[in-house]
Amino acid sequence: MGLYLTVFDEDEEIDGIGVGRYSDFEHFRDSITGALERGGKGSRFPVLMLHSNCDGEWPVTALADLKRELIEIRDALRRFPPDPAIDGWRLQFLSTNGITPETLMDSFFDVDGTLLIDRILELIDIGIDRGLPILFQ
Repeated sequence: MGLYLTVFDEDEEIDGIGVGRYSDFEHFRDSITGALERGGKGSRFPVLMLHSNCDGEWPVTALADLKRELIEIRDALRRFPPDPAIDGWRLQFLSTNGITPETLMDSFFDVDGTLLIDRILELIDIGIDRGLPILFQ
C-alpha cells in the first residue's frame, strides 16, 4: 500500500501526489534527519518530520511553516551526494528512464518521476490558496 497526499474541496480532489510506499516517505525523512538534523528527528523541521505518515492531515495553519521547511530542505539537499540506498520502484524508474541522480534532492521523486519536494510545495500552494488541508491517505 502506498502513501497518497491530496487536497480535497468537499468531495472533489483538487490535486494529489503518489509518494510511493510508506517506507519510501520514511526513508526520505530519515535522509533529511541524517543530513540536516544533527539534533535529531524534528529538531529543525518539526512540521515535516514529526507528523505521522499513516493518517491525518497537515492543517491549513501548518502549511506556511511546512513550505518554509521544505524550501530550506530543498536548497540544502542539493549540496549532498545522491542517496546510496535507492531501491525498489525508485531504482526501476531511474533505470527505465536513464536517469542518474546528481544530488540527494534528485534522489526523491513521486511515482510520476517529479521531484517529491517540488510536488509537495505545489500541493501546499493549492492548500494555502484554497484554505484546505493536505490529507494523508
